Amino acid sequence: MSPSLDLTDPATFVRNDPYEFWHRVRGESPVYWHPAAAERPGFWVVAGYDDVLACYDDWKRLSSARGNVLDVLLRGGDSAGGKMLAVSDRPWHRHLRNLMLRAFSPRVLGDVVRKVEERAQELIGTVTELGSFDFAAEVAEHIPMNTICDLLSIPAQDRKQLLLWSKEALASEHQEGARLDALEARNEIVLYLMELGFERRAKPGDDVISMIATAEVDGRALTPEEIALNCYSLLLGGDESSRMTAISSVLAFTRHPDQWRGLREGTIGLDTAVEELLRWATPGMHFARTALSDFSLGGRQVRAGDIVTFWNTSANNDETVFAEPRTLDLSRRPNKHLTFGHGPHFCVGAALGRAELRALLRALVTSVGDIELDGEPQRIYSNFLYGYGSLPVVFQSRSAS
Repeated sequence: MSPSLDLTDPATFVRNDPYEFWHRVRGESPVYWHPAAAERPGFWVVAGYDDVLACYDDWKRLSSARGNVLDVLLRGGDSAGGKMLAVSDRPWHRHLRNLMLRAFSPRVLGDVVRKVEERAQELIGTVTELGSFDFAAEVAEHIPMNTICDLLSIPAQDRKQLLLWSKEALASEHQEGARLDALEARNEIVLYLMELGFERRAKPGDDVISMIATAEVDGRALTPEEIALNCYSLLLGGDESSRMTAISSVLAFTRHPDQWRGLREGTIGLDTAVEELLRWATPGMHFARTALSDFSLGGRQVRAGDIVTFWNTSANNDETVFAEPRTLDLSRRPNKHLTFGHGPHFCVGAALGRAELRALLRALVTSVGDIELDGEPQRIYSNFLYGYGSLPVVFQSRSAS
């Protein structure tokens, strides 16, 4: 069995219900071969929770060094392979990860998280009772990008342009969005960060770029390209996934008002709500690896050199792990979702991502009564990111409620 949807097409999950599709795949062929087309190679698709978990853990047989998303691997590999944390293997990955984790130490994150909470409260206070507004543009775009820019000490005047590049780098708000535009956006971000890296290495400050630029990893200093690529990884990962999760969360509240009321009234805790909304959104639909040797996966024979994609969207909605997965349950326990990955490549910024979502929820609970959808949310086009580029809503103030 080979399901008919083209998983390389950015429009596939705009035109088709992903949850219905993955439910069918898990039932009929939880590991299957996606056929080659034109000059594009075929690849393995892994849908079940246990098999996806096994792929995350199998770093000896599944390599990240050629790339970790499908589009890049289909184009022949990632030029950042072996230089950037997300697309490197052990032992270099372990050394680099230890450095990057210092960027998310409690000492570094303390001030950043305080700013997140202040920014969220201010933004939600401003938009409440404006009437109809676009939550994506007025709130969601400002929290994660400014947060990661705070972490990297990026000048305020440069942040708007970085947001525009970031939005183009992994997805498009238009079906005809050009792949060339995405490549150009990624290059612009890397060049900008390389210049900052040179400046901070020459005159280091008390910031994360300076820390990365002046550190030694496995006995040597990072090259300017390695500095830029690893800062780029923090910026892109910290912006896109958190922005998509914030938008998805507010949309979920409009469609599940009972859950929103429970959160607002305090019968549902913030911590369990954060985990469920992360599962519900699953902004990074898949990750990918390259097989280093032949092995069996889900009863199928993977060959050395094969591309293996494993789909978080499917794993996070696997009925054998999550009861009634398409029922939003902000009190769900346990909730061992894979939104941040698992194993050696578990997201280094997971704590900050959780803090951003918690800050948003706290601000909403403090200031907002009813949340109403006021138009059709617009999906983004991507075969990697799942989410919305606009979300027209009305917030009624809590005091008015």
